[in-house]
Amino acid sequence: MSRLSKLEQVKNCSGEFVLAVNDTMNVLNGKWKLPIIGSLLYGKKRFKELEREIPKITPRMLSKELKDLEVNGIVTRTVYASIPVTVEYELTKSGNSLKTVLEVMVEWGLQHRKRFIGKRRRLEKTLWR
Repeated sequence: MSRLSKLEQVKNCSGEFVLAVNDTMNVLNGKWKLPIIGSLLYGKKRFKELEREIPKITPRMLSKELKDLEVNGIVTRTVYASIPVTVEYELTKSGNSLKTVLEVMVEWGLQHRKRFIGKRRRLEKTLWR
C-alpha cells in the first residue's frame, strides 16, 4: 500500500488522523528532540559529542531528552564495559525512518521563512512610512 493511500485512509477517519498526528507530536515535541535526532542521523554519538553539536542544550536537558527518545524507541543507548565506561547513542530503525519527515520539515521551513520574511519586510515598509 502506498503512503498516499494510507494517508487517504486516515483522512477518512478524522479521529485516526488526529490521533496519528498527536502520537507523532508527543514523540517529537520539545525544543531539543529534533536537533538530537538530526545529529544522530549521521551516526552513533557519545553524550559529549551531542552536547557539542547542539548549541545551548544543557547536560541535564540532553540526558532527559535522550531518555525520552529511548523510551519511545527512537534511540538506543549502548554501554561498553571499558574504563572509563563508554556510552553511545544511535537511532533505531524507527528513528532512522524520521529522516524523510525531517527532510520535508526542513524544506517547508526554508520555503516558509522566505515567504514570511518577504511579507514581513513589505508590511514593515508600509507601517513605518
